[in-house]
Amino acid sequence: MLSLVWLKSFTTLVNHRSFHAAAQHLGIAQPTLSQHIQKLEGQLDTLLIRRSKAGCEPTRAALALMPIALSMLRLEQRARDAVGGTRLRVGASSNIGIYLLQPHVRSFRNAPTAPEVDLVIDNNPAIADQLTQGELDIAIMEWWRPTSGFLARDWRQEPMVLITPPDHPCAHMKEIDRDTLSGMTLLGGEPGTGTGRILANFFGDSGPFPSVSMQLGSTEAVKQAVKAGLGVSLVLAACVSEEVQAGTLKAIPVSDSGLAKSLMVINPEALTSHPSVSAFIRHLCY
Repeated sequence: MLSLVWLKSFTTLVNHRSFHAAAQHLGIAQPTLSQHIQKLEGQLDTLLIRRSKAGCEPTRAALALMPIALSMLRLEQRARDAVGGTRLRVGASSNIGIYLLQPHVRSFRNAPTAPEVDLVIDNNPAIADQLTQGELDIAIMEWWRPTSGFLARDWRQEPMVLITPPDHPCAHMKEIDRDTLSGMTLLGGEPGTGTGRILANFFGDSGPFPSVSMQLGSTEAVKQAVKAGLGVSLVLAACVSEEVQAGTLKAIPVSDSGLAKSLMVINPEALTSHPSVSAFIRHLCY
């Protein structure tokens, strides 16, 4: 088995690109650090660090090992935290983590006996990967593919709204219907959030469907593009509450029911009865 001590020395060295600086950071002697790297290279039977008078550089093998080593070190820390019950690692897909979840995390942490909460915000696929790899205790996501060994429950229904700049021809509308929406061109946001699946269910197998122009990668990018007059888009209503209040965007509800996302809370089944996990889920869902 790979030594976590060696892996920690390895990742620190890659980050610092200097045996002297890495050894100082770790609080060990430089020959000890060199020994850790040599043993790791010997166990993997490959060169990881190219040494020179100018410093050191990771090899291609080292760069391939780096994310795996970091993941193993995070899992080790997670194991310590789980046993101690002093820290909870919660992941959230971007829109949820940025616009919805943080007040709940703050109120949970205000309880006298609450554990520390590490909040990880990333795109939906990345959060799903971290959850299945054991790096998260709980995930709150826009979309989740049912997976054996994990328990998913509904958190809240969040409607999607059409956002436009204030001077757009549709900005005066109180609501927009399915037929009008189906003929529009929308700016695309973050992939992997399940929006495509929601739209397919909403418009039916035969359509017609709205077309998509651009793929901007995030809701923040979409909002800025809409403000700049580049188009309109569909987003979660909670993502634009501040802009609507400030008057920089208009949010138009959809008159037909069904255009909403079921935001979900997912955790490993094995952690369902863990005191910190169950306390956070109760705080969030009940």
